[in-house]
Amino acid sequence: MSECTCHKNYTLDTLIPKVGVITDIRQETPDVKTFRVEAPEGGKLFEHMPGQCAMVCVPGVSEGMFSITSSPTVKDYQEFSIKKCGSLTDYLHSLQVGDEIAVRGPYGNHFPVEDKLKGKNLLFIAGGIGLAPLRSVINYVLDNREDYRTVDILYGSRSADDLVQLKEIQEVWMKTEGVNVYLTIDREQEGWDGHVGFVPNYLKEIGFDTNKTALVCGPPIMIKFVLAGLEELGFSRDQVYTTLELRMKCGVGKCGRCNIGDKYVCKDGPVFRCDEVDELPNEY
Repeated sequence: MSECTCHKNYTLDTLIPKVGVITDIRQETPDVKTFRVEAPEGGKLFEHMPGQCAMVCVPGVSEGMFSITSSPTVKDYQEFSIKKCGSLTDYLHSLQVGDEIAVRGPYGNHFPVEDKLKGKNLLFIAGGIGLAPLRSVINYVLDNREDYRTVDILYGSRSADDLVQLKEIQEVWMKTEGVNVYLTIDREQEGWDGHVGFVPNYLKEIGFDTNKTALVCGPPIMIKFVLAGLEELGFSRDQVYTTLELRMKCGVGKCGRCNIGDKYVCKDGPVFRCDEVDELPNEY
């Protein structure tokens, strides 16, 4: 009997779900929770790089692809920030500390923190739950601070109540040397004395220098106008990275759901440089 070679690019560990124990749950916003997951014997389920994803599975319910939001530099656990928006996420939001889930991964490529981003000024731009995949990169950079130059973080959401990881932003990121944080919300809100306005408009108001590499994640419409704003400021497409996580299903390039042109988002992405995105068919 010949050996099956259909998954040669993936290790057996990547394909088989691992049992994880939820050891902490944080209510980030009214509809977003961050789940901390560890192996039953303690420690992380597997190693990953910033920007990679994992399949979170609930046997008998469903499974879905989510960004790993904790940095690879964290050795004891992995975290997932999950927005309540369907049957699987509804079920996940009902779980408690001590409950078990299954996780398989990691999947996809990652932000090139070890080479192309090293030694660069970095500009992170996120909207809403789009901060989740960028959080892993930001914390990786902060934990390897000597390898990177200035860090600017522009983050916005519908309201102050919808800002994810606000405690970490205020208590860690804002207090780190060489890191500048710009927060904004879409509309005026009682008790909010920060900036009010959409992320793309705030981007142009600040007017960042073009000596930076930008990493962008958020709703598709936000990304569209952020890219236009960056171009208006003088950024070229090869200075900007984004992550495309829609349509990912099997994670191993077999179901074809995330196939766009000659690319599979789950294998060739989810991280793409924007000049690479330009080569994809318009229907994406």
